[in-house]
Amino acid sequence: MIHESDFLIAGSGLGGLFLALKLAGLGSVTLITKKQATNTATDLAQGGISCVCTNRDSFELHERDTQQAGDGLCHEDIVELVVRQGPARIAELNALGVAFSGFSAAREGGFDLGREGGHTRRRVVHAGDFTGHVVHKHLLEKAWADNNITILENHMAVDLIVSDAAGERYCAGVYVLDTMTGEIKTFRACATILATGGAGKVYLYTSNPDVATGDGIALAYRAGARIANPEFVQFHPTCLYHPQAKNFLLSEALRGEGARLIDADGNTFMEKYDPERKELASRDIVARAIDSELKKSGRDCVFLDISHRSPEFLHDRFPNILRTCLRYNIDITREPAPVVPAAHYMCGGVVVNRWGETDIPGLFALGETACTGLHGANRLASNSLLEAIVFAEQIYVRIREKRKQAPAPLAGLLQSWDSGNATRMDEAVLISHNWDVIRRLMWNYVGIVRSSKRLELARARLEPVIQEIEQHYWDYIITRDFLELRNIALVARLIIEAASLRKESRGGHFLADYPEKDDWNWRRDTILSSLPK
Repeated sequence: MIHESDFLIAGSGLGGLFLALKLAGLGSVTLITKKQATNTATDLAQGGISCVCTNRDSFELHERDTQQAGDGLCHEDIVELVVRQGPARIAELNALGVAFSGFSAAREGGFDLGREGGHTRRRVVHAGDFTGHVVHKHLLEKAWADNNITILENHMAVDLIVSDAAGERYCAGVYVLDTMTGEIKTFRACATILATGGAGKVYLYTSNPDVATGDGIALAYRAGARIANPEFVQFHPTCLYHPQAKNFLLSEALRGEGARLIDADGNTFMEKYDPERKELASRDIVARAIDSELKKSGRDCVFLDISHRSPEFLHDRFPNILRTCLRYNIDITREPAPVVPAAHYMCGGVVVNRWGETDIPGLFALGETACTGLHGANRLASNSLLEAIVFAEQIYVRIREKRKQAPAPLAGLLQSWDSGNATRMDEAVLISHNWDVIRRLMWNYVGIVRSSKRLELARARLEPVIQEIEQHYWDYIITRDFLELRNIALVARLIIEAASLRKESRGGHFLADYPEKDDWNWRRDTILSSLPK
């Protein structure tokens, strides 16, 4: 049986939901998500959405901050596009009923605005310290209620269906695993959108949810789409360091409100690494500073201290962080919190144009799955949610205009999935062992600070694991755990390959044997493709 809809979206984060609500006015939308629809990085996002809202700010300042954080690799036309659409998209979310903090028509700019690292002005629209959760919950409720949107939880994309029936390569849909029944279904659509999020689970320590296994990037690469800049993995500087706290961030907004980084002896240290901005330096600088301090001291963590602010302020501005830390017997109103860096955001991804189109007609990508050119070598804080809503609008406009000109036909006959002689995998250790090997390898060899030798060793040790995984792919019946392993292995290989090619240090990529930035040779994107050159 072939499941048909006008539009197929893989991923239930902000980008996928915002786009689904828009496309529902044009036709039927099927949205698949591999766990529950609430399991997204959006739902965990604390800081907010950056947007120029007041006369004390300007588009030019926001663009400059974005480009400075991106360390010379931002695409200027895309930076301008995203920044200047910001107010309209925030107004759209506000009109949909999203409850941002401090909204008042009488207030200049309309909202209570926060500030984060890399920003020279207060411009972060937020909902307390759980912005992503508030926005996501609201949009998800609207999507569930829309009769033109079908949300299928526990459905994971296996591979894209690329057809050449019309005389050119065209994405006709997706093979999808129903993780509850084990059935692999065929989904056909006029337009397929990858919005599956990032790949933080490639690393041993990450702020990302468990679903962040680089699925969209792996799907697109295997189908022949180009991937750009996977070497630029952003490490968030301040993940809570506690044996029972999994993936919990201490938002950059804390530093925006005056939190200081200190060592175990209570000494500040950021002035040694960025004397002017200190704690408000961009994430790549702060993460490397903490990494350097830990290596010099031999300690397990540094500390983030905001105890000099009043308890009343912290209760009002950071209720979720305060409550979560108290759960682990850490009272941030009275004492510093232990923190370490963790893999946080993929600045690279599937190459798309300003309309979110990939190299393959019929296939789009947005959010952390895509490389739009906005982030360059390092993402400016709170630009990710902004990018997601702006490119949801861009893709919607593109699809709407194309349907006006000539509605895209559903591709011709498609083959259903054939499992052949595959048998059920009886030993889960085949998955868990390789999963652990890859994540430890990436953390120890391809982390915050890299070297050419460690990259060579990582590549050599990863290849046998990938070969074993590919053999298992043909021998065993597919499960979600195995698909995730296959995807993180491929994304790990792409990160290593791109990091090995870039013989310089820039943004989130620091190569110890090439510590300087090389604008003459490397002020360009790193492009990888599975197709012959």
